[in-house]
Amino acid sequence: MSVTASLDASTVTAEPGGETDVPLQILNSGSTVEEYRFEVVGACAAWAAVEPATLSLYPGASGTVTLRLSPPRDPSVPAGETPFGIRVVPTSDQSATVVPEGRVTVAPFTEVTSELVPRSSNGVRRGTHQLAVDNRGNAPVTVRLSGRTGTERARVDFVAPELVIPPGHADFGKIRVRPAKRLWRGTPVTHPFQVFVAPVVTEGQEPYEPVVLDGSYEQQAILPGWLPRALILAAVVLIALVGLWYALLRPAVKSAAREAITPDVVASAAAKTPDGGGANGGGANGGASNGGGASAGADGGASGEGGENGSGSGSGSGTARGAGAPTSARVEVRDAVGGGAGSGSAYKVPAGSTFELTDIVVQNPQGDAGTLVVSSQDAPVLRLALENFRDSDYHFVTPILVPAGGEITMTVDCRQVGKPVKAPTPSGCAQSLFLGGTLRADTQ
Repeated sequence: MSVTASLDASTVTAEPGGETDVPLQILNSGSTVEEYRFEVVGACAAWAAVEPATLSLYPGASGTVTLRLSPPRDPSVPAGETPFGIRVVPTSDQSATVVPEGRVTVAPFTEVTSELVPRSSNGVRRGTHQLAVDNRGNAPVTVRLSGRTGTERARVDFVAPELVIPPGHADFGKIRVRPAKRLWRGTPVTHPFQVFVAPVVTEGQEPYEPVVLDGSYEQQAILPGWLPRALILAAVVLIALVGLWYALLRPAVKSAAREAITPDVVASAAAKTPDGGGANGGGANGGASNGGGASAGADGGASGEGGENGSGSGSGSGTARGAGAPTSARVEVRDAVGGGAGSGSAYKVPAGSTFELTDIVVQNPQGDAGTLVVSSQDAPVLRLALENFRDSDYHFVTPILVPAGGEITMTVDCRQVGKPVKAPTPSGCAQSLFLGGTLRADTQ
């Protein structure tokens, strides 16, 4: 072998960001002049070099070169021990290459940066922030998180008070700033605070100053500032609606109630009462009614013919047997616009009986406009404007008495044909009447 190489120190420590030199002794044990080249092998080859790069020696002569280790101060070079070798290659006989080996220990260093996102927050109950912590050192680091506020009116809480971060990585901590008391109304209150990021250093490491970050949380009122104005506006609208009810809608309701019980009806009922008592119609209650269907009347069914432009048909059946039999009847009247009114007979009281009328249900399913009159013995019992209702029912506490041979009819005078929803416009008005009561036999 024509070369002998040895390191002055096989184990060395290198500081990140600094330079460490290790002498390498070379001996030419051959018989000719030789030139040697040097190559660093191992993980540290990227940040190591031999100076000079070549060396020429006479036979039996020795020389020294320097291995210079320069680890960078960044996470790419982890802390700890790294093996390396220096390949010494003779130019004339590369098979005589020798590789002296050693170990370099890269010292750890700590470098932590942090950022508070966002710097300012706002909310009713709390403010939420994210704390980004970057480990720019070459060893894992444990950081402790703490905080304080400028006053005692708020406190700073951390979801995780400690973070363990590998070298070259970042981690996030969640921060909540909570006020001591709730703010119901008024001007928002700002709570300034500070967050401390303190790396935990191990024995032998230099102490590291904590990173201090400033932030603020704006506590907003629970009741928004626009709420009083909204309440005042709502009160004004409510007063306007109440005024509209008393000015327009309530008089219309009273007018419909007066139309239901006319003086003619009261006088007719009083005159026909056997004991001379007044026949006071009960209160008329408007409501939804399922008018329609076949109805039962007295012994004889009743049918009527309409006027010039209208037609009416009715049916009823019943019996006079017993003290009083519930009896009902129905009639439907159709009338066209213009010309005379259409009428139809709903029920005719059979001989030897008296009909006590207690219930009337009228229907205007198309929403027609015009006049509807329910009559008994040619005297109006009920007079209604069609445009004021779709379904209405009336119930009398004191029944209206219709004597034997008496007839109950409905007359419709159509002014405008209504249009049902999502249906073609009918050719004429169409209304129906349903009545109910008790048929009693006359005593001899």
